[in-house]
Amino acid sequence: MSEQKPTIIYTETDEAPALATYSFLPIVSAFTKAADVEVEIRDISLAGRIIANFAEFLKPEQQQADALAELGELTQDPFANIIKLPNISASLPQIQATIAELQAKGYALPEYPEEPANEQEKDIKARYDRVKGSAVNPVLREGNSDRRAPASVKAYARKHPHSMGAWSADSKSHVASMTQGDFYGSEQAATVPAATSVSIVHKEANGAETVLKAGIALQAGEIIDSSVMSKNALRTFLAEQIDDARAQDVLFSLHMKATMMKVSDPIIFGHAVTVFYADAFAKHGATFEKLGVDVNNGIGDVYAKIKSLPDAEREAIEADLLACYATRPEMAMVDSDRGITNLHVPSDIIIDASMPAALRTSGQMWGPDGNLKDMKAVIPDRCYAGVYQEVIDFCKANGALDPSTMGTVPNVGLMAQKAEEYGSHDKTFEIPASGCVSVIDAAGTVLLSHELEAGDIWRMCQVKDAPIQDWVKLAVSRARLSATPAVFWLNEERAHDRELIKKVEKYLPDHDTAGLELHTMAPNAATRFSLERIQKGQDTISVTGNVLRDYLTDLFPILELGTSAKMLSIVPLMAGGGLFETGAGGSAPKHVQQFEKENHLRWDSLGEFLALAASLEHLAQVTDNARAQVLADALDTATGEFLDMNKSPSRRVG
Repeated sequence: MSEQKPTIIYTETDEAPALATYSFLPIVSAFTKAADVEVEIRDISLAGRIIANFAEFLKPEQQQADALAELGELTQDPFANIIKLPNISASLPQIQATIAELQAKGYALPEYPEEPANEQEKDIKARYDRVKGSAVNPVLREGNSDRRAPASVKAYARKHPHSMGAWSADSKSHVASMTQGDFYGSEQAATVPAATSVSIVHKEANGAETVLKAGIALQAGEIIDSSVMSKNALRTFLAEQIDDARAQDVLFSLHMKATMMKVSDPIIFGHAVTVFYADAFAKHGATFEKLGVDVNNGIGDVYAKIKSLPDAEREAIEADLLACYATRPEMAMVDSDRGITNLHVPSDIIIDASMPAALRTSGQMWGPDGNLKDMKAVIPDRCYAGVYQEVIDFCKANGALDPSTMGTVPNVGLMAQKAEEYGSHDKTFEIPASGCVSVIDAAGTVLLSHELEAGDIWRMCQVKDAPIQDWVKLAVSRARLSATPAVFWLNEERAHDRELIKKVEKYLPDHDTAGLELHTMAPNAATRFSLERIQKGQDTISVTGNVLRDYLTDLFPILELGTSAKMLSIVPLMAGGGLFETGAGGSAPKHVQQFEKENHLRWDSLGEFLALAASLEHLAQVTDNARAQVLADALDTATGEFLDMNKSPSRRVG
């Protein structure tokens, strides 16, 4: 890329941002030509990624290159300049729907083999699984994250404050998490002193050994951790919370990240389904097994699979599913009109979007009757759940935050090279038999080890030393440039965080921190500290790991701005290039539904405007292109005027 003329890569993605691209990209190309800047498009949509993975099944004119792999290589180019729009993090039902849609358009794609019967089907399943979940971001995010609300956006939010639900001190809404048997309580961690290779080995009680994964290369100074979610403890906890929600007369809701945590969280989701609908599964379990029901895909998979049964048998099962509600609490709904519950599809309620939305709405969610109601937010693992409980406690004590006066919480996130939990998918396993799972290095030394029971979920995470150094450097830089206090959200009671705290204390002295206000606090305390400041109109930088980066860059923007799509999201690539993400929101499928129904697209391209300005500014600096800087400055000015005029798309036609 460095040998070509200045180029910006613009990604074609999914749903609402894809529709907006058809309108906006030709305009971008017309303007950038004046600065001798090429804009090229790369298709990383869900459909595009599936097509790229199955070239041999398709006609030559249907085949397309693997754009995601190409962009992954491009992130190592110091001249890389990529604008990345939100894309679908696909659940299995979404993948199956995409396959069916492409097949209907003449693409001879194979079906997704849920239970592969031979090597070919295993290969097909593995290829589809590569596009499952958040398959795009870990490939492109070869740098740490710098997310903040630009001054023009913050000024607009203060001038045009969005609605915030009133809070009552008597609100019964609360977060429920496990007190034992979760990932948090079982975590072990270690820093590797020298480069080595490790294997994950499962040793059963009878002595039989299985290598779950071999040849995991570790760098010197790399932090590794492992932890376990107990199946029995989880199911006991879920049953208790279901009963408690009914006793308290609050909505039962489960908040997971089944898209990004595509191995562990669908399993947890499946346990919630079978516990909630226990009576129906006890009665019809054999039928469900025969039909190939996968509870990890939600109760919606039951409804889909029983359609093939004779009417009388299907109706009897549907009646038994409905009968479960007689002894259960009301459930939070995705679509009360259509009877779509929190447990229908694992990708329907995603924690980083669902919890801020509830917190903005008086701590309530929609019930089966179409009305808002206090809720029990079930977040089984304790690692980060307390952040949301702190917000609830703060709002119950102080009332709703005021967008017209509140401060802001920018984020510096440790993200590069598949850091922490968001890089754990290929090292996460549902353990088939009781025994011990260990991480063993090349010399045969056991670094981490857990005793487990059948059905437990075990995972290993990694974070490399170079990204940590870069993260600390970025945090100091942002604190200096913005003259804002910065807080490292790290919990010394947690094994992984203790290793990170050592690194932070080691690398901070490498930088000029004179006059800076820097803190290290556990997430709960950091939340309280930030909320107290934000209420006074003060700003506080959150410096976090990968998961909290994801959660907080939805939580605070939704409270401050009404949406996370208006954030400036920059990833300074460690090789020197730049990745510019258009906000922190998703791909907004409801916007597409409204567009199809009303011919009105309410997608707000402000995120694209902000990312493009940052992209042009970066390009101008790297290539010494003065005309690109003129365009960047002009776009910044235009965006400010656009916001002042309040011309963003309306939620409704007219």
